[in-house]
Amino acid sequence: MGKGVSSYTHTQEQLDDYANQHNPNNDAYQDDLDNHANQLNPNNDEYQGKDEDKE
Repeated sequence: MGKGVSSYTHTQEQLDDYANQHNPNNDAYQDDLDNHANQLNPNNDEYQGKDEDKE
C-alpha cells in the first residue's frame, strides 16, 4: 500500500485533492485517467507527441 500524504507536510486542501484523485467514485479520479489516456492516444488532439504546428 502506498504511503499517501501526511497532514504534517500538507494542507487540508492538498489532502482533500489527493483523496479525490485516488477515489474511483470521484470525478477527479476519472478525469485523471482520461487525461492520461488522451496524452498517450495518437488519435487524440492532446497526444503528447503530436506536432502543434500541424493542422
